[in-house]
Amino acid sequence: MIRLTGACKRYRNGGSDIEILRGVSVEIGKGEFVAIMGPSGSGKSTLMNVLGCLDTLDGGTYELQGLRVDRMDSRELAHLRNRRFGFVFQLFNLIPRLDAMRNVELPMIYGCVPPAERRQRAAAALERVGLGERHHHAPSQLSGGQQQRVAIARAVANDPDIIIADEPTGSLDSASSDEIMRLFADLHSQGKTILMVTHENDVAVHAQRVIRLRDGRIGEAA
Repeated sequence: MIRLTGACKRYRNGGSDIEILRGVSVEIGKGEFVAIMGPSGSGKSTLMNVLGCLDTLDGGTYELQGLRVDRMDSRELAHLRNRRFGFVFQLFNLIPRLDAMRNVELPMIYGCVPPAERRQRAAAALERVGLGERHHHAPSQLSGGQQQRVAIARAVANDPDIIIADEPTGSLDSASSDEIMRLFADLHSQGKTILMVTHENDVAVHAQRVIRLRDGRIGEAA
């Protein structure tokens, strides 16, 4: 499903370039659950941003189901992100002034889904994550675990092929983390491809495979 070959990414810092990804090559099959691990500064989040079409390569190739992502312009990348990916972040990234329902609807608004269908799909997604009675609660009225469940509902409402999760349990207590990982396991059992950055070994064990990064290169894989 995903083939990254010789991926290079660098950022400008003052008068010099800092190389973040150094010839990374990786393949991920449809329906896999993959954890990406590594020390701080190893390139985990940069790799995830590239895979999720949030950032572009400076070298190498990226193929997604036969499409050459590295050749796409910004408009094509935005369309691909909206149709193929769902995103879950450590700090939830919910909009405080919007209730749970409206937060879940956001990707569908950008995807031009008609309002009635949008509401129906958002309600179904919230029901799916166990928040069927919390449609009109603002983020401030929800616990951290509940906010992350809203974020997961938002990620799946457009029925994406791939879920990108960047430290999805990093801001949660142990009980909430377990709850969130059960949701990811359920999504995986339904055929979703899940790519998850984590620094927690007890979270990574839920994945089928672990990719380890060090200094911008693939290290030990399990």
